[in-house]
Amino acid sequence: MIFRKAILKDLPEIIAMYADDELGETRERFENPLPKAYLDAFYKINEDSNQELIVVVNKSNEIIGTLQLTFIQYLNRLGSLRSQIESVRIKRNYRGKGLGKTMFKWAINRSKEKGAILVQLTSDKKRTEAIKFYESLGFSASHEGFKLQF
Repeated sequence: MIFRKAILKDLPEIIAMYADDELGETRERFENPLPKAYLDAFYKINEDSNQELIVVVNKSNEIIGTLQLTFIQYLNRLGSLRSQIESVRIKRNYRGKGLGKTMFKWAINRSKEKGAILVQLTSDKKRTEAIKFYESLGFSASHEGFKLQF
């Protein structure tokens, strides 16, 4: 498997993975052509040195997974750096085969390489299997998260 930064031509496959679950199908718009908002976001992410949109490619050069790492500089904890793992998706026919664990190990190692002191993530409470998976990797629900939708 190869982990690499996403390029523009990867975008349709990434959005297709985002839309391929019960929550994503209500939040995403996988259309041809893609809505301009996805392109705008891709360019902003790509230009930001604190963002890494990653795709996982198999030996056949097929994109089989994606995740986004965001590096957040804090003033507290002696000016520490944290990483946030978001938007982890695996193509449906590759789920349940250990790829998620491999992706998280890669993301954790990448975070350490960049000097992060911790890795954090959020998960929708409806994703109970994902929460169990994160706990199996050593993540703990140490904080209560809040969101305000606009």
